[in-house]
Amino acid sequence: MVKLSFMEHALLEARLAADRGEVPVGAVVVKDGAVIASAGNRTLADLDPTAHAEIVAIRQAARTLGSERLPGCDLYVTLEPCSMCAGAISFARIRRLYFGALDPKGGAVESGPCLYAHSTVHHKPDVYGGFAEREAAALLAGFFRGRR
Repeated sequence: MVKLSFMEHALLEARLAADRGEVPVGAVVVKDGAVIASAGNRTLADLDPTAHAEIVAIRQAARTLGSERLPGCDLYVTLEPCSMCAGAISFARIRRLYFGALDPKGGAVESGPCLYAHSTVHHKPDVYGGFAEREAAALLAGFFRGRR
């Protein structure tokens, strides 16, 4: 069995989301070097506009740990989180955020409102962008090209 890196695991979740007709975004929550939750977008499947990959994975991780806070957890996601997801990451007290492609239209971490730059945000994770950026961006571009 091949061991996937955490971002490769997130990319796999994104591909599975695309196979279901969802926007191909995947997320993985890691604690102590082990994946404790993973998900792809589920907004269509769940008829839930909040069922972004990050939110679904954070909910799974919270249930797994039995806590609404996820200190010591890292989140790997294929696309820069939107405002909703960036807020949830802060509320969950995620330690580190690793993301793939920038999202100039909907991103809220390094694009758009840059949520963590505001003094009113109580918890700011360490942020690292650009992980598997080309692959994540190509997956999204291919998905939307097929829709046009």
